[in-house]
Amino acid sequence: MSQNHLYLVDGSSYIFRAYHRLPPLTNKHGEPVGAVYGYTTMLWKLVDALDKADGPSHLAVILDKDSKSFRNEIYAEYKAHRPEPPEDLRPQFPMIRDATRAFSLPCIEEAGYEADDIIACYTKAAVAEGWKVTIVSSDKDLMQLIEEPSPSGGGGVDMLDTMKNVRMGREHVIEKFGVGPELVGDALALMGDSADNIPGVPGIGPKTATKLLVEYGDLESVLAAAPEMKKSAMRDRLIEHADMARLSRVLVELDCAVALPMPLDDMALDGIPEEPLRAFLDHHGFKSLLLKIGGPAASPNASNRDFAAAIAGDGNAPKPGEASKPVAVVREHQPIDRSQYETVTTEAALDAWIAEARHAGAVAIDTETDSLDCITGRLVGVSMATAPGKACYIPIGHGGNDLLSEKPEQLSLALVTAKLDKLLIDEAVRKIGHNLKYDMSVLAQHGLEFRNFDDTIVMSFALDGGAGGHGMDELAQRHLDHACIAFKHVCGTGAKQISFAEVDLGTATEYAAEDADVTYRLWQVFTARMAAEGGTRVYQMVDRPLVPVIAAMEQRGIMVDRAELSRLSQGFESEIARLETTIHEEAGAPFTIGSPKQLGEVLFDKMGLKGGRKGKSGVWSTDINELERLKKDGVPIAQKLVDWRQLSKLKSTYTDALQEQINAKTGRVHTSYSLTGAQTGRLSSTDPNLQNIPIRTEVGRQIRHAFVAAPSHVILAADYSQIELRLAAHMADVPELKAAFARGDDVHATTAMELFGEVNRDTRGRAKTINFAILYGISRWGLAARLEITPDEAQAMISKYFERFPGISNYISETLEFARAHRFTETLFGRKTHFPRIDASNQAERQGSERAAINAPIQGTSADIIKRAMARMGPALRAAGLDATRMLLQVHDELVFELPEAEVEAARPIIEHVMANAAEPAVTLSVPLGIEIGTGPSWGAAH
Repeated sequence: MSQNHLYLVDGSSYIFRAYHRLPPLTNKHGEPVGAVYGYTTMLWKLVDALDKADGPSHLAVILDKDSKSFRNEIYAEYKAHRPEPPEDLRPQFPMIRDATRAFSLPCIEEAGYEADDIIACYTKAAVAEGWKVTIVSSDKDLMQLIEEPSPSGGGGVDMLDTMKNVRMGREHVIEKFGVGPELVGDALALMGDSADNIPGVPGIGPKTATKLLVEYGDLESVLAAAPEMKKSAMRDRLIEHADMARLSRVLVELDCAVALPMPLDDMALDGIPEEPLRAFLDHHGFKSLLLKIGGPAASPNASNRDFAAAIAGDGNAPKPGEASKPVAVVREHQPIDRSQYETVTTEAALDAWIAEARHAGAVAIDTETDSLDCITGRLVGVSMATAPGKACYIPIGHGGNDLLSEKPEQLSLALVTAKLDKLLIDEAVRKIGHNLKYDMSVLAQHGLEFRNFDDTIVMSFALDGGAGGHGMDELAQRHLDHACIAFKHVCGTGAKQISFAEVDLGTATEYAAEDADVTYRLWQVFTARMAAEGGTRVYQMVDRPLVPVIAAMEQRGIMVDRAELSRLSQGFESEIARLETTIHEEAGAPFTIGSPKQLGEVLFDKMGLKGGRKGKSGVWSTDINELERLKKDGVPIAQKLVDWRQLSKLKSTYTDALQEQINAKTGRVHTSYSLTGAQTGRLSSTDPNLQNIPIRTEVGRQIRHAFVAAPSHVILAADYSQIELRLAAHMADVPELKAAFARGDDVHATTAMELFGEVNRDTRGRAKTINFAILYGISRWGLAARLEITPDEAQAMISKYFERFPGISNYISETLEFARAHRFTETLFGRKTHFPRIDASNQAERQGSERAAINAPIQGTSADIIKRAMARMGPALRAAGLDATRMLLQVHDELVFELPEAEVEAARPIIEHVMANAAEPAVTLSVPLGIEIGTGPSWGAAH
C-alpha cells in the first residue's frame, strides 16, 4: 500500500494573493468577486498540477475563522496595526468558502485559532500516522513544522510555494534563518515580526538572532547568558526586554491543542466532481473557467438550483417557485486599441481635437500630474476622448526637472491651458471626468474652471451605491470587460517608482488616453441607465452639483496653528508622564504600562484585584472593557490607565500627526473628500481624516481649538440638530416626536416621559441612548451593554418603545421587507443603497446588512440634505454680497466656514436659512430642521 500524502492548503494566504493579483471584478448580482475569481483559479491550478504530478491522497483547505485568536488575549497589540480587510473583500469571504466546497474539498476553520494552528494540528497528527505532509504556503511561521522523513521513510513535512513553484525542506529553512526549523520560533522571538506586530527584542535583527542561537543554543539559554555577556547595547536590551522575548516566543508558537474538526481519513481526495463546480462557476458567470469543463450547463435555471443545493444556504439562490435570473449579461463593446491613440505635440493638432470636441458636443478629460496632491501637484499632461476609441494625450511637463535634462517635444503649459480654458467654459460642450474634483483642483491652479460637466464616479455611485467599488479600473472590468493599464506597470513601485513626468510619451499616451477613452465609454453606459433605473433625480439634485463645491473646499483647506498643536503635544506628554508616575506609585513598582502582560500581572496578581479574566494562554486580559469594569468597581488605578491610553492615542494620532500634514505651500491642512466613500451617501474624509477628531472628551475637543481662522476672520460652525431623529419622525410618521420637534421640545425628554413616566438626568440619558440605538437596528444584547442592564430588561424597553412609538416599529419592518425583496433601500431623494448579502446564510453578515438597511434611508436622506445645503450655499452667499464667507469643512452634520468678522451678522441668517430649507422643494418635511450656529477664533470655540 502506498504512503498517504496529505496536502494542507493555507487558504487565507491564497485569498489575499488572489485579491491583490487581479483588478476588482463584479458578478451579475452586483457582488465584488475579484478575489473569488482569483482564488478559484489558483485552487484549480493547484489541484490540476498536483493531479498531474505526485497526486496527493488527501487534501484540505484551512482558513482563518476571524481576525481574532487567543493570541490577542495574551497580547492586545498582536496584529493590531493591520488594517481591516478592504470593504470590497469582506463580502467575498463566504463566497470563497463556497468556492472551496464547490471543488468538493474540505474547508476547515476554527474560532479562536489561526489557520496556522489548525495546519500544525493536522501536520502533527498525520506525521504520527506515518503520513507525508506538504503545506501549501510560503508563511515563515509554518517553517517551524518542516521535518525530514524518518530513517524508515515514514512521515516528513515540506512546504510548497506555488507562486515561485518551489518546494522547501530543512535546507531552505537554514538558508533563510541560519538555524533549523526547531529554532525558527526562537529566532522570531528574538528579532520580532513587524508583519504580526510581535515585539521581539529591539535592535536585534535576523543576523544577530542567528548568531546568538548558534552560540548559545535556544532562546532561554540566550536570555540566561545575557547578564554575563560583554557590556553592550545588545546585552542591555536582552536583559531589559527578556519578558517581551518570552512573550514573543509564546505568540509565534503554533498551538497544536485544537481537537481535529475533521478526521484525517475524511480528507481523501478522489477527483473533482463536475457538480457542484459547474453550478458555482455558472452562478458567478466565470465563463473562461466554465469552458474548462465544457461550457455552461444546458439550463440556466437548473444550474442555479444545483448551485443552491450544493452550496448550502447561499443568499442568492432562487426561492421555491421563483424563476432564476439569466446566468450572464452579454454586452458588446468596441475593443480598446491603445495603438490608435494620438500624441498631440503641435498647436494645429490641439486645435483639431478641440474643434472635434465642440463638434461632438461631449469630451472626456483627464489630467496627469507628478503627485497625488492636487494642491501642489504639477500638471504633466491632459488626455481627451471624443468617442469610443478616439482619444489623445497632450504632454506638457514631461522630462527631467534638471534645466540641462533633455525634454521631449511637447506644447507649452501656457498655450495648452489658454486653449483648454475656452473649451472648459463652453456651455455647449459636456465635459466628462472620473473623480472630476481632482482634475478641477489641478486645473484651478492655472485659472481654469469647468462648466456643463458629468462625473462618472458619481454617476456610478448614484446607480450602484453599495453594489461594488467605483474606481475606474473596477468599473471598466465590470461594465466594459476591459482591464486598464495599472499605474504601477507604467511608473513602477517602491524605491524604483518614477514620476509620471519621467514616463516616455508613447507609454504615457497609452495610459493617459485610455483613461479618457474608458471614461467616455462609462459615461455612455451610465447615461443610458440613468432614467431607466431611477438614478437621474439623486444625481442631478444632490450629487453632481456638489462636485465643484467639494473641489473648492479642498483647495481652500483650513488654517492650523502649529504652535497650538505643539503645545497640546507637550501638555499631553507631560500629563502622560504624570499619569505614568502615579500609576507606578499605585502599583508599587515601575512596569511597562503598554505591555498587556505586565499590566495584567500588576493588576490581578500583584494588586490582587478581583473579577479578572484570563485567556486560553493564562494571560490576564486588560482590554478597555476590563478597565471600564474596574472603573465601575471603584478601582482608582483603572481611571488613570484609561486616561493614559487615551492621551497616548491623541498625541500620536492627532497632535503629532497633524503637524506633519500642514501643506508647506499654503500653511493649511487640505483634507480629501470622497463622494463615494460611504455606502449611505455621506462624505468621507482622508489625509487627514478630520471627521474622526474626537469631540466627546474635553481633551479631544481641545484639538479643534488648533483649527483657526485667518487674521481678522472668524470660524463659524453650523450644525444640524438631531437631524436623523427628525427624519425618523417624518419617515416613520411618529406623531409624538413630530409634535415635540414642532414645539421645539427636548425630544429626549419627550421619549423619557413616554418610556419612564418622568424626566431626570438618568431617564433622559437612557432615552437618548434608546432613541439613537433603535434607529441603528440595535439588538437586545447591544442595548443591554450600552445601558448596563440585562438583555431581558433591554428587550422590555425596546418593546415598550415600539408600543409608544408604533411608527418606528412599522418603519423598521417595512424597510426590511422592502430591502429583502429588492436588495436595496432608498432615501427620500431616491438614492439607492444596495445590500446584496441581506439574505446571506451567515447570521452575522445577514444581521449586519439588516442593521445597515434600517438606518440607510435615514442616514442617507440626512447626507442628501446637507449636500443640497452645501451646493446652494455659495450662490446664496454671493447673491448677498458675502463673497468672502467661504465654506471649508463638512464633518458629519456640521458645516464649517471662515469669514471676515464684519460679515458674521449678515452671513448667519443666510447660512441658517439655506440649511433649514435644503430639502425643499424636492421633499417637504413634516418636521422643522433645527440649526445651531456658533462663532469664534477657532473651530473649537465656534462649536
